[in-house]
Amino acid sequence: MEQQLQAILKNQFNKTLETAEKSEIYQALMLFTKHKMQDMPKNTGERKLYYVSAEFLIGKLLSNNLINLGLFDEAKELLNHYGYDLTEIEDEELEPSLGNGGLGRLAACFLDSIATLNLCGDGAGLNYHDGLFYQKFYDKKQSEQKNPWITEKSWLTDTGLRFKVPFADFELEAIMYDIDVPGYNGTCNKLHLFDVATVDENIIHDGINFDKTDIKHNLTLFLYPDDSDEAGRLLRVYQQYFLVSSTAQLILQDTKQRGYDIKDLSKHVVIQINDTHPTMIIPELIRLMTAQGISIDDAIEQVSKTCAYTNHTILAEALEKWPMSFMRKAVPQLVPIIEELDRRVKEKTSDTRTWILDNEDRVHMAHIDIHYGYSVNGVAALHTEILKSSELKPFYDLYPEKFNNKTNGITFRRWLLHCNNELASYIESLIGSEFKKDATKLEKLLEYKDNQQVLDKLCEIKKNNKTKLADFLMHTQNINIDTNSIFDIQIKRLHEYKRQQMNALYAVYKYLDIKSGNIPKRPITMIFGAKAAPAYTIAKDIIHFILCLSELIKNDNYVNKYLNIVMVENYNVTKAAKLIPACDISEQISLASKEASGTGNMKFMLNGALTLGTRDGANVEIAELVGDENIYSFGKSSDEVIKLYDEHSYSSAAIYESDEKIAELVDFIVDKKLIRIGDPVCLGRLYKEIVGKDWFMTLLDLKEYIEVKEKMLADYEDRNTWAKKSLINIAKAGFFSSDRTIEEYNNDIWHL
Repeated sequence: MEQQLQAILKNQFNKTLETAEKSEIYQALMLFTKHKMQDMPKNTGERKLYYVSAEFLIGKLLSNNLINLGLFDEAKELLNHYGYDLTEIEDEELEPSLGNGGLGRLAACFLDSIATLNLCGDGAGLNYHDGLFYQKFYDKKQSEQKNPWITEKSWLTDTGLRFKVPFADFELEAIMYDIDVPGYNGTCNKLHLFDVATVDENIIHDGINFDKTDIKHNLTLFLYPDDSDEAGRLLRVYQQYFLVSSTAQLILQDTKQRGYDIKDLSKHVVIQINDTHPTMIIPELIRLMTAQGISIDDAIEQVSKTCAYTNHTILAEALEKWPMSFMRKAVPQLVPIIEELDRRVKEKTSDTRTWILDNEDRVHMAHIDIHYGYSVNGVAALHTEILKSSELKPFYDLYPEKFNNKTNGITFRRWLLHCNNELASYIESLIGSEFKKDATKLEKLLEYKDNQQVLDKLCEIKKNNKTKLADFLMHTQNINIDTNSIFDIQIKRLHEYKRQQMNALYAVYKYLDIKSGNIPKRPITMIFGAKAAPAYTIAKDIIHFILCLSELIKNDNYVNKYLNIVMVENYNVTKAAKLIPACDISEQISLASKEASGTGNMKFMLNGALTLGTRDGANVEIAELVGDENIYSFGKSSDEVIKLYDEHSYSSAAIYESDEKIAELVDFIVDKKLIRIGDPVCLGRLYKEIVGKDWFMTLLDLKEYIEVKEKMLADYEDRNTWAKKSLINIAKAGFFSSDRTIEEYNNDIWHL
């Protein structure tokens, strides 16, 4: 390695390891790693998977790739020898802006595991230049800035492949870039990212505003452009079609080059549609195949045996529906195909709930996936059962054989070896290294659950990670946190169903409790990290509420010794990797029945945090694995919540009016102390939303949430018992490896 790095530095910068800048060493390591990945064996086979997703939240790649190549320790030691820290070198890397939340992070984990298991499968997505956005806080509010990450030398490689993508009035040329995806001690696959040569970042102004109608110049600028107006919604249709047309053309070209006839497509290709964003690949493949002389019946049959669909949501509004007028305007060539697919459905069933085109002339994307795919999977046991019994029941009645569950997983290499190297090394000293490839081997840790020395060491490692996080927050946001405090962390996309507002109301409870003289045994640091979609007003109001509370408490010299509220700016994968190892209490408090799975809950568990959670998503499976005594559950069950929705019997106003304690907490949103600090319009709107509507039932579980959280804080003082619970969580986290998930996908769906 040393010789090769020296040669790259000499060639690129006329420098050596002794004289190079950190940025130059980063670039040399990146080029070295890219060369190594090019030499890795590539996966081949009779069948090939294309995992198509609007998001791939891949995070920084240097350390992850070095780990998977088996070169991380060597690189670390070499850099130490020359006076550098690998962590500091990695800080030079810009995080790719290619995803937002769990959906995109899951896709990245899956690509890692597909390569690790030596399966023939690549990812396909879009090469967003500015991703979602860069979040800045101004005047205690979220502000959106552009987030460029593509540099002259990057992980992207121009493949030279180009595809013509036709729209109604013009045609765009898709450029295909690749990012190598190495498996852990395995083979190397690809993430294909499609871009358009005419994209122009200079059209962005005033934060993230741009002309949404200028498709040639804006198509790959942003992930999920603001869809609060028609131009934004239409742009999403253009984006989605650009992704699927490029991918479909690649698939057909690949298949022919591999020596197969496209009339046998389903024998040699499987397409996993990750949520509804890539749904148009179904009519587009049918269109392309019929254009090559295949009959419509045969094309539909082949595509229906090729495509599989992953559902990631129980929220009806997240199941995309596009007006047919958008299709006619942007991609008229798909209109007759969609109409034909709908006609065939209506011949089969009179149940209007399953039709592709509804009475308002809207296309239901998920309905296309279910009718014209061969597999429909949920992402946690509870989620899949809700799909079958409630949300997608009419489809389950039609196609029971298509439905299956694939509980989500995470890549252990990144979320333990990389982000918590001290813990990973200690685990290896106790049980050996097999867990890096087979995460179920973590169960060997259970032999140490009563070992005082091991429990003490776990507490010491946690304290070290808290110190690292404290240093990071001081350096990046000038925030001072007490490392002796309990770290209570909620990091995830800002959405009302995830109920950050409930956590914030707990902060009000704790503030008022301390003011009344109830001093906690130990200080509490409540940490939030989340981005709100630019057009999601209430979500942005919740951020404002949290930032106002943070300032109020910071300036209260009586309370701030015992309570601190922190909102991490521009939460992303890099920051998650610092937050997760330092966490004591993992907040997983979504309204039961609304979170499909969650993957943050798995990462926290793996790093020894204890879950405070509703019986929702994968929390249910965590509880089954660790036992009720090693998780803190609260709240109404999914069945009870679904019943409340069905009967329209939930009333936040009734709870507010009948419960003085709850009213006191909610009223504090518009208390003059906060109004003086914040924006009365934002705070007033949030107050009215919770009292008058509260669609995701914050007040339903609030009292029990406070009660269980208080029990957690008390239990934390028994450090030995807490450490034992922590060890059991780590030991039982092996089930949530994405290697296990991918093995299930392959055995049950892909058959690669």
